[in-house]
Amino acid sequence: MATVKDIARLAGVSPSTVSRVLSGDASFSVSDDTRDSIIACAKQLKYKAVQRKNASRTEQVKDYKIALVTHGFNPADQEDTYYASIRAQIEREIQRLGLHITATIRSVGRESYDSLLSMDGIIVIGKFQIAPDDLILNRLHNIVFVDYCPDSSRYDSVIVDFEQVTVMAVDHLLSLGYRKIGFIGSQDSVTRFGTDVGVKRVDSRQGRFESYMKEKGLYEPRYVHIGNNYTMLTGYQLMKQAITAKELPEAFVLASDPMAIATYKALEEAGLKVPQDVAIVSIDDIEMASYANPPLTTIKVYTEQMGQSAVNLLMERITGREIPLKVVVPCRLIIRGSCGAVTKM
Repeated sequence: MATVKDIARLAGVSPSTVSRVLSGDASFSVSDDTRDSIIACAKQLKYKAVQRKNASRTEQVKDYKIALVTHGFNPADQEDTYYASIRAQIEREIQRLGLHITATIRSVGRESYDSLLSMDGIIVIGKFQIAPDDLILNRLHNIVFVDYCPDSSRYDSVIVDFEQVTVMAVDHLLSLGYRKIGFIGSQDSVTRFGTDVGVKRVDSRQGRFESYMKEKGLYEPRYVHIGNNYTMLTGYQLMKQAITAKELPEAFVLASDPMAIATYKALEEAGLKVPQDVAIVSIDDIEMASYANPPLTTIKVYTEQMGQSAVNLLMERITGREIPLKVVVPCRLIIRGSCGAVTKM
């Protein structure tokens, strides 16, 4: 019977490299050529891993069936660069491991929901509630939630602390001397897993903005404008609404970059300039942010790392880890021209 050392000699690499590649170690970085060579040598030598029933990390991963669950499609999803970036990285990481996504489910109705029982692992992108008495979900163990943590005692999750991100944005504006600060964002929605029913709620960014400004004694409800989605059109309309209200704050925190970039047009149409008349700080750091005029100050959310971490967690679950983990991906302030920092600092 062929061994890891036999494969290592044939592939011209170390035994530890062979072991980590064949175990599906998602944290191990190796070139695609080396990975392909090791897998080809293993096949040539008819190498067989052992003890699949114990979910050993030395088993090969080619046969794993993985499902990707996302929110149902609606027109606003076309601009959802946040979830699109996370999903793209998940797909790249799955492919890098020599795997493929067996099923992509955009609408989790009962029929598609039941089909998840045949999967080895599931990655869920978006906000989904889990009923405690859900009999089907209780039979699924290898699940990773991205952007939401429905139950940290049962499921793995990868999240961003958007409350802390909001505090970062406000603190930056406060450090520049702004005191009249507004917020433009959207209602949030959480879908009950197994249905298409979404429940509207206050977004964590809006909630923390309001509570933090109250702590500072600076909260003004008339400076808060909330829509139904995070699209550019909604950002444009809400800024028009704020302008019509006659009393604009000195600065705004925007819940997303697409919304923020669209506010430029509304301000320009009113004869106002960024940041001279209204400073802007946003959340995301999409590619377009650095090309806006002026370039957009924003809190960078590392969506690629979120996607990669989700795959890492899923592979650990599939190969035996039982304790659920929550990964909180940090964010970083990217200072550009829209906040007025160049002229104020």
